[in-house]
Amino acid sequence: MNLSLKNKTALVCGSTQGIGKAAAIELANMGANVILLARSEDKLKDSLKDLDASNGQNHSYLVADFAQPNDLKKTITDFVNAGNKIHVLVNNTGGPKGGMIKDAATDEFLAAFNQHLICNHILVQAIYPGMISEKYGRIINVISTSVKQPLPNLGVSNTIRGAVANWSKTLANELGAFGITVNNVLPGATNTARLQSIVEVKAQQHNETIDDVFEEMASESPMKRIAQPEEVAAAIAFLASPAASYINGINVPVDGGRTKSL
Repeated sequence: MNLSLKNKTALVCGSTQGIGKAAAIELANMGANVILLARSEDKLKDSLKDLDASNGQNHSYLVADFAQPNDLKKTITDFVNAGNKIHVLVNNTGGPKGGMIKDAATDEFLAAFNQHLICNHILVQAIYPGMISEKYGRIINVISTSVKQPLPNLGVSNTIRGAVANWSKTLANELGAFGITVNNVLPGATNTARLQSIVEVKAQQHNETIDDVFEEMASESPMKRIAQPEEVAAAIAFLASPAASYINGINVPVDGGRTKSL
């Protein structure tokens, strides 16, 4: 089974922490040249140090804030116009804040739509022509199991994640003829800074301890534990590989079996 990404270049968004950073590390281990993308240059520089370069890879980074789509567009356009090609794109960014949908302000939906769907679209439009010319393309969107089963108290996130999933499926239908695959990875409860934040809010709202909330979340999975970012990264890395060449337009839950639907 060919899992090598030698001589391939991967752009990984949100790659200074959590699932994004774990994915970048895994792709570098597979031989890819990795381009980190996040808003903090200091964190990007630190994260570069954790990427394997034993196969002569050339790792780098781009600075962009997904809260500013126009700035992101300029950054990626300048990068591509300089002659750079991307073979693997991992769309990944932090989710909207929690809360019930009935209480959500309309601005929250617009901000989340821009940060997730619009920014993903900007990156894809800039990158896919190069994937066609290189005859290799993998687009992997890190979303949420909420596209299969909406999660309580994450109203805005549930809504926007569903939009991204359908955008992705449509894109898979359009790009498949060029050998470009588009797939979604759906993490369940994963040990990241975002989950920690959600747990802290829930603990405060329900007058529980943080440990109690984590235990409750873990109990929702048949495996009775929370995932580590590296476990989600493994699914991303496989979908990025040559071995996944005929897997296209699907959602891959990485949730220990928590989602109740197939």
